[in-house]
Amino acid sequence: MLNIMLKVKNVLTRILNLMLIVAVAALVLDVVWGVFTRYVMGEQAQWSEELARFLLVWVSLIGGAVAFGTKGHLGVDYFVGKFDPEVRKFLAIAVHFIVLFFAVAIFIYGGSRVVANSLAVEQTTPALQWKMGLVYMALPLSGIFMVIYTIENLFETWTTPASELHEAEGEEVD
Repeated sequence: MLNIMLKVKNVLTRILNLMLIVAVAALVLDVVWGVFTRYVMGEQAQWSEELARFLLVWVSLIGGAVAFGTKGHLGVDYFVGKFDPEVRKFLAIAVHFIVLFFAVAIFIYGGSRVVANSLAVEQTTPALQWKMGLVYMALPLSGIFMVIYTIENLFETWTTPASELHEAEGEEVD
């Protein structure tokens, strides 16, 4: 079961990384175009700043979910590393449940409400005339990815013996 989950996680991570590469490339091109139009042509293209802002939001949220899934997120584990392996495993499982709650409650539920509300009032962006609900869709989507990654991480932590947990994550134990 864990092998299937790891394969799904790897495929999902590759797809999201490809999407992030495209989004960052578009962000760079957009910012360069905005600078070019402002300083060379005398007036910045109206849509370039708005597009850059939306791309940055999407890259940040989806990139954060990927970083979390690949265990590249920031963590303060200095003090946790001083505990017994069984306590570290318990704390890791507790953290996974907290993240799962946060991802479901804030990102998926709260984000879905924001998307639904902005679509209901037909809110659009000033320059691009996009529906804001589509822009806000980054919240529930990143929440879904965080839930998928958290469930996989939780299952992996749960099934890994406590003595092997830090070695499995590639961390050094003092």
